[in-house]
Amino acid sequence: MSGIQDEQRQQLIEGRHHDPFSILGLHGAPDAAELRVLIPAAHRMTVLASDGQSAVCDLPLIEGSPGLFVGPVPASLAKSRDYRLKAESDFGTWVFDDPYRFGPVLGELDEHLISEGAHRQLWRVLGAHPMTHQGVEGVHFALWAPNAKRVSVVGDFNAWDGRRNPMRSRGHTGVWEIFMPGLSAGEIYKYELIGADGQVLPLKADPYGFGSEHPPKTGSVVRRLDDHTWHDSDWMAAREKRNKIDRPISIYEVHLGSWKKVPEEGDRPLSYIELAQDLVAYVQDLGFTHIELMPISEYPFDGSWGYQPVGLFAPTIRHGVLEEFRALVEACHASDLGLIIDWVPGHFPEDAHGLAQFDGTPLYEHADRREGFHPDWNTLIFNYGRREVSNFLIANALYWLKEHHIDGLRVDAVASMLYRDYSRAPGEWVPNVFGGRENLEAIDFLRRLNEVVYGEVPGIMTVAEESTAFPGVSSPTNAGGLGFGYKWNMGWMNDSLSYMSKDPIHRKYHHHKMTFGLHYAFSENFILPLSHDEVVHGKGSLLDRMPGGGEEKFANLRAYFGFMWGHPGKKLLFMGSEFAQGGEWNHNQSLDWHLLAHAWHQGVQSLVRDLNQLYRDLPALHQLDSKPQGFEWVEEGAHEESIFAWLRYDVARQRPVLVVSNFTPVERRDRRIGVPCSGYWAERINTDSHHYGGGGRGNMGGVQSQAVAASGRPYSLTLTIPPLSTLIFEFQGT
Repeated sequence: MSGIQDEQRQQLIEGRHHDPFSILGLHGAPDAAELRVLIPAAHRMTVLASDGQSAVCDLPLIEGSPGLFVGPVPASLAKSRDYRLKAESDFGTWVFDDPYRFGPVLGELDEHLISEGAHRQLWRVLGAHPMTHQGVEGVHFALWAPNAKRVSVVGDFNAWDGRRNPMRSRGHTGVWEIFMPGLSAGEIYKYELIGADGQVLPLKADPYGFGSEHPPKTGSVVRRLDDHTWHDSDWMAAREKRNKIDRPISIYEVHLGSWKKVPEEGDRPLSYIELAQDLVAYVQDLGFTHIELMPISEYPFDGSWGYQPVGLFAPTIRHGVLEEFRALVEACHASDLGLIIDWVPGHFPEDAHGLAQFDGTPLYEHADRREGFHPDWNTLIFNYGRREVSNFLIANALYWLKEHHIDGLRVDAVASMLYRDYSRAPGEWVPNVFGGRENLEAIDFLRRLNEVVYGEVPGIMTVAEESTAFPGVSSPTNAGGLGFGYKWNMGWMNDSLSYMSKDPIHRKYHHHKMTFGLHYAFSENFILPLSHDEVVHGKGSLLDRMPGGGEEKFANLRAYFGFMWGHPGKKLLFMGSEFAQGGEWNHNQSLDWHLLAHAWHQGVQSLVRDLNQLYRDLPALHQLDSKPQGFEWVEEGAHEESIFAWLRYDVARQRPVLVVSNFTPVERRDRRIGVPCSGYWAERINTDSHHYGGGGRGNMGGVQSQAVAASGRPYSLTLTIPPLSTLIFEFQGT
């Protein structure tokens, strides 16, 4: 058996050879060429001409080497390298192209960039890609697994037998690749790896796969990336101005699986196509500017809500395939809605088919679990200091923004990334090189992430869910910041919800909770978030958290929403809250849409719609959201009355807006509030309006100022401030 040593032969038939392309396929000079084919279970192998019909010769089966066929072939065939094979076994006969007659797909530049951790389009070279290679259609598979001794792609196409299609090693890059002729989109596959210790690992899903099987199945699915023709060029050209800090940004946060279900079909969730119609139309009608989706990267466990992803490059199959997800994106843009997705680079689960111990070593995670394990979530932490891992994550961010026209990334759990001692007791964490608690590698990663995505994808936004006082989260990286566009204002959310949960009789003792946020409101570009985290884990719905009986609960919630929309900062509201969802959010069931048959719930929905419209219409409510020049206290210390009043200004300071909130159940008649301008102040929002389910008390549409000084201002308004209400006035001149 020319050219194959006994040890190599044994490694081949056992599926343990690290370099199968050095043995299998055609080898030798054309006039003495030898063809070697390994198909376990086959007992006959015939070499066919390129037409797949004409027999050229048979290859003998090597004695004592099951499935290994080796024999000479004609010089003409060896020169053309154009042939097919016919295998016969007890299970049947089939004709196929030999993967080992094809050269590599990856080029030297790809190898260099991958090795340097600098390949910005990593998803274009790794993963599974249908293509035509050397004139033949098939799928190219490529995977990074530097410590594996052997990697094979497996699927129905090779009976899930890792001995059949071991891949080509690209040496120092750690990449393995193979072109599989005859395969196409829709093929289910995984990778079988032999680790550094020689043990066969559990089958792994493709970290770069663009599709997945329906859970609980865990296979990857070949999907095409280039089949979509985009029709959103107008949106893409204009979106940069829509995401800027001087524009109205009001975000509707959605969990796609529980927004609305189809009870007639087993309570299934809506598909991407259905959501493109129903969800988009609903959010547009309510006047939000953006939709934010809780994680849609593929994940195995429904109860994680997507925050423990396994397939970072695959839109979850729960609602349809990749192409249908793009239809949802395009529907948003056609309706002038931006689409933000929750992106999770902070951790990943230990599921056997995922990234954990991917090649038998801690490849994506840290080896030391004091650095690489999250005790809160039982998940692993990415090793941000490893350039290939950082490249993997940054490329993933670019993938969503470029390939799917996503308008923004809300980065989950940033606080857990920034600090090595996050949720850890002394002795359970490893200090940085300077002995501190900051995760320097994660900080560097986040800065590079923002530099890259803002540099390469015009008009997008990044948002940090960051709950600490880490400085400069939304400051430019060249000024020492992390470079995010926006930061969630968790302090405002915690303080204001704490205040609102108090019985009104006690609120005067907690007045500072509603004013303290203005001490730091302009230190970052803030978003005010009332997110899914505030309506789960026993917290109840927002309505549940309001004190009092039914009518008072609704009045409190309406007043709170008015306070929020009048407060500096962009807005985010979780689904269901816009119509005062009655119970706590449950990811297993639909929102309580039936509640909209009741006037109070309809009223809250109408209020949110009107608040969004006013927020868009009045520059004073959004133009200087992140600048102190846009805000001025009028009544900051009226704690006995639980009244708050402030002014909002636009850049021109010609159309100020007055916001007044009363968080007691006491009507304040003839209450004088100082204003800077003489003239008519139109009452644009009154949360006590009959239209919203309130008592209908107010100021008959507006108030003329008087030349009576109050609150340190030369003019004042004499107002009726309804109980548990927020009023928003717009100055309309003399």
